[in-house]
Amino acid sequence: MEYEQLAAKIIHNVGGADNVTSVVHCATRLRFKLNDNSKADKEQVKALDGVIAAVESGGQFQVVIGNQVNQVFRAVMATMGSEEVIKPTEKKAKDGVLSVFIDIISGIFTPLLGIMAASGILKGGLALAIAAGWTTTDSGTYQLLFAGSDALFFFFPLALGYTSGVKFGGSPFVTMAIGGALVHPTMIAAFDASQVPGYEELTFLGMPITFMNYASSVIPIIFAAWISCKLEPIFNQILPSAIKNFFTPLLCIIVTVPLTFLVIGPAATHSSQFLAHGYEHIYAASPVIAGLIMGGCWQIFVIFGLHWGFVPILLNNMAVIGSDSMMPLLVPAVLAQAGAAFGVFLMTKDVKLKAIAGSASTAGLFGITEPAIYGVNLPKKRPFVIGCISGAIGAAIIGYFNARVYSFAMPSLLIFPQVIPPTGVDMTLWVTVFASILSIVLAIILTIIFGQVNGETRVTAHDAVKTKVS
Repeated sequence: MEYEQLAAKIIHNVGGADNVTSVVHCATRLRFKLNDNSKADKEQVKALDGVIAAVESGGQFQVVIGNQVNQVFRAVMATMGSEEVIKPTEKKAKDGVLSVFIDIISGIFTPLLGIMAASGILKGGLALAIAAGWTTTDSGTYQLLFAGSDALFFFFPLALGYTSGVKFGGSPFVTMAIGGALVHPTMIAAFDASQVPGYEELTFLGMPITFMNYASSVIPIIFAAWISCKLEPIFNQILPSAIKNFFTPLLCIIVTVPLTFLVIGPAATHSSQFLAHGYEHIYAASPVIAGLIMGGCWQIFVIFGLHWGFVPILLNNMAVIGSDSMMPLLVPAVLAQAGAAFGVFLMTKDVKLKAIAGSASTAGLFGITEPAIYGVNLPKKRPFVIGCISGAIGAAIIGYFNARVYSFAMPSLLIFPQVIPPTGVDMTLWVTVFASILSIVLAIILTIIFGQVNGETRVTAHDAVKTKVS
């Protein structure tokens, strides 16, 4: 089916363009925010050729497409006659706190996942090049590429300012400017000066300014953007039409920037530090149990959209501590599902299902697990459970050796360079590689032995893409 035809049918079956408040996409899914979810026909959407599954999660109606999601998204935008669909509405009373939280986090971070992964891979590649002696940190090649890899994370408040502004329904360029103020060279210099003994305190209208290092920070700009987006409609309402186009942004900046440096920033920074160190204490209590839980349950979290709740934690860990112990635990969870799908590929006698399982297992190795989960493993049940068990075993091993990542990474085969610490290659890299391979092999073998691929639980490719995901 042509992408335009698929897009038109998806829009029709989610209740039409008028029922769409917003739509974004991640690596494999179209994520619709609908005015009325009851108008969407999930079964009809799932029945479309080119759709793997349809899921309602985190206040979103999600259509799982697979690797062609970018082309389908563009077709959806063209069909709706807009390059960007954003119609901010009041939260419905029936939306639970968790659903609202997941919706906000996914809306803010989803547009950035691609460039975050690309930057992380480049940083990991540079770490590998240094460890292997291929280059040095003072070479021009390294410094140029490092600037490209680190720019997004250093100026993260700008990027988050933009996406937060979009999500909260305000002017994204105003909130991006507020994020820029947090990492402005003048403010960074003031922070550095404040660390020197005898520093003369600066004030704003007589109130002391507490300078923090907001480079790579996550939480402060999200709260600041929310405040700005709440102020914006108030200013628009009280200001004359002739001046509000430039006075509203002016007032938002005048009010929000000082408020951020005086109150929001310090409070959010201390909260960020508490969150990061609190997670580290919990993890340190039993890294093996943490591995069992995260490795075994991660794909279950993904199915229900709960994985978005962990994104701010791991990014905050990177900003506050400089490394993260959660991401390595997720690698076996992802790769084991790819292994289980490959086990189905080896054993199934259904030619069409074999084709789906083969492509799904390949995509899973690079962190795209939805085709494997929704198209193969979850409909057959046992391979999915086997993948979870295999992922838990591999993650427990990684947790025991306390492996960490030192730049953002998506859990996949591409993560290994990010496990290399600044001091050079150590045991944690080889343990992560071994545990990840073990999870894949274990999932393949257990699926072949216990998966009942051609038994009474056998499904066809037609069944696989239509099995209801609840």
